[in-house]
Amino acid sequence: MEASLLQINDLPDEIFMIIFKNMYNTEVLYSLLNVDKRLNRIVCDSAFTHRLNLLRLVPTRLIVLTSLSRYFMYPLLDSLLNRFCLQILHHIYNEIKWLNLESSSIKRILRAANYPALYGFGLYNIEAKEAINLFSALVIDISTNGQRTSTEDVNVLLFIHILTMFTNLRYLNFGPSSIWYQQLSIDTQLSTMTFSSLLELHVRLQDFIDCIYLLGGCFNQLHTLHVNITYIMSLNSTINNKEKLPNLRFFSLRSNWNTHCYDELIVPLLNRMLNLEELNLFLQVTGRQKFVDGNDLKRNIIDHMTRLNKFKFRICSSIQLDNELDFPSNENIQKTFKDFKDNQIISYVDYFPKAGQGQCHIYSYPYKLKNYDKITNNFPGGLYKFVRDVSFPGRQTFEKTRVHTVKLTFRSVYTR
Repeated sequence: MEASLLQINDLPDEIFMIIFKNMYNTEVLYSLLNVDKRLNRIVCDSAFTHRLNLLRLVPTRLIVLTSLSRYFMYPLLDSLLNRFCLQILHHIYNEIKWLNLESSSIKRILRAANYPALYGFGLYNIEAKEAINLFSALVIDISTNGQRTSTEDVNVLLFIHILTMFTNLRYLNFGPSSIWYQQLSIDTQLSTMTFSSLLELHVRLQDFIDCIYLLGGCFNQLHTLHVNITYIMSLNSTINNKEKLPNLRFFSLRSNWNTHCYDELIVPLLNRMLNLEELNLFLQVTGRQKFVDGNDLKRNIIDHMTRLNKFKFRICSSIQLDNELDFPSNENIQKTFKDFKDNQIISYVDYFPKAGQGQCHIYSYPYKLKNYDKITNNFPGGLYKFVRDVSFPGRQTFEKTRVHTVKLTFRSVYTR
């Protein structure tokens, strides 16, 4: 026996792979995982972990003479199911991309681990109504394989179809990658619909008006909304941006494009959220006579939200210098945040006389965004461990000492 074991262990990995590929993945993992380090490495290969059939396939010819299907689906035997849920799935959960499951074991398998790479699964022996009610949270990420195709209408149809089909849905994250082709242009399509089950929504929108339509009453129980809006521009049509939104408790608004409608659109929208407890604002504001500072935030936003206890923001505002001689310094800006006792606020101000423009950054710290735009020589430094993308304004030559500071501050970043 010892001699035969030595001969088996002498086989190269490639031979093991050929042998194991002729077995069911579940049998390979159940029988060989944790036998020894070498077999662990082999059986944890993507060939055996990316796609799992966690059910029994019994050929129909063994049960009935005729059938439309080649197999009947049955749950795994208890011994197999226990080992997978208690041991095996914890080793390979990061690699699993597809699961085929039988209805009686669905909940146990899905609760056994998190599956960050999972993009699909098959459900067998399950009633349609049960399948629809099974899911209370969905993350929908769309890929076009690098091709620039117009998918806006398809996105909206998919968005509405998901909301209509999954009547037990509580959480929906539509397009977490925040790529341009995942944005929605909702217009009035949701105005006659009501989705009372949804409590939390993450979505990317094309225009500000889409956000107004989204908050028009179709999600009457929504308490958490994260929106990334591409364009925040003046509206041609008359819309209702005054009706209160008493159910909303958390609101996050982000836009990477300049907007000159901060006072016209954004502030009135925020004033509708009288019961808000947490607020995130990430904006680039233009077209104002004064910088957005602490006094502005307190007077126009915070004082209207008596329940607000967490406020995170990053706002870069720009003004035209015109003929005025007395412009606020960074010290002046910092003094406007004297009442922000629960937040560390960083600010810095730049003036570009040749361009006739001033720029002011204000943000709560620690900074948790992945991008940091428009860095100048007055950048104060600090630790920005989440930042991966940095940009510099083209009109200013960055000093060598400041470049060194930026390199120490931002690690593993892409610069523009």
